[in-house]
Amino acid sequence: MNKKIGMRISPKIGAEGMESVARFAASIGLDVIDVPVYNQEVKDVLENAGLEVGSIDGVGAVGSTKLLSADTKSREEAVNALKSQMTEISELGGKVMFMCLVPEDITMPRKKAFEIWKETFPTIVKHAEQENIYIALEGWPGPAPYYPTLGCTPEMLRAMFNEIPSKHFGINYDPSHLVRLGIDHLRVLSEFGDRINYCHGKDTEILYDEQYECGNITATFGVNYDFSEGSWRYTIPGQGDVDWAKVAVRLEKVGYQGPISIELEDHRYWGSLEKEQQGIIKAKEHLAIYFK
Repeated sequence: MNKKIGMRISPKIGAEGMESVARFAASIGLDVIDVPVYNQEVKDVLENAGLEVGSIDGVGAVGSTKLLSADTKSREEAVNALKSQMTEISELGGKVMFMCLVPEDITMPRKKAFEIWKETFPTIVKHAEQENIYIALEGWPGPAPYYPTLGCTPEMLRAMFNEIPSKHFGINYDPSHLVRLGIDHLRVLSEFGDRINYCHGKDTEILYDEQYECGNITATFGVNYDFSEGSWRYTIPGQGDVDWAKVAVRLEKVGYQGPISIELEDHRYWGSLEKEQQGIIKAKEHLAIYFK
């Protein structure tokens, strides 16, 4: 298996500017960069560094989104903006649009948000098909205590894919979210392998001492680590509970052709440019064992 390895842009690395991001990525042997915005300038910077664009954040579709607003006019405006972005990135050769569908009102029950989604998304996916764009749903469950994100559990993914069978609407496979939710990250590959449109290299460590204190609910009096709610913490690949050897075998089996993109959210590699760079390097080294 010889997969491309990439990264999302973490804050301190990103603050250096896109040319610096590209130089760093190329210097450590990365192949792909995920970007929040894709235009001709960004495309030129990546190509000059010998890099490719990975996923592109959907405008207004990452985090709290008006695509799932209770207000019809707000939804229509959000849909039109997203369609325009799809057309623009398609013209530049972009292929994968990254989304995290958190309702505008985070207290909205997921069942209600799903009903709004059923009205909103068929036209979005039809446009994605026309522009040859592949949507990749992020599985972050959203903010505690509501966990309102659509597409973070097999139950919801199954319902969504039954409504929209098009493979232009799929998932960003990120095992870190599945591990923290207690969902079998390998079984997800078996059931939804043909809907994987992108893949994140991120891990989760289950913290058993902390789990004893607060169970699987959010800690009441604060957490011991960044990127944690108490009983777990996000980590770089290789320092958590994900079985990357088995993930690699199953991704190959289901025919996934895309990159593995590092998303750096780890207490140990955060807070300075040097720490972020070290985290990306260590993550890349671990992923390369299985994907290069």
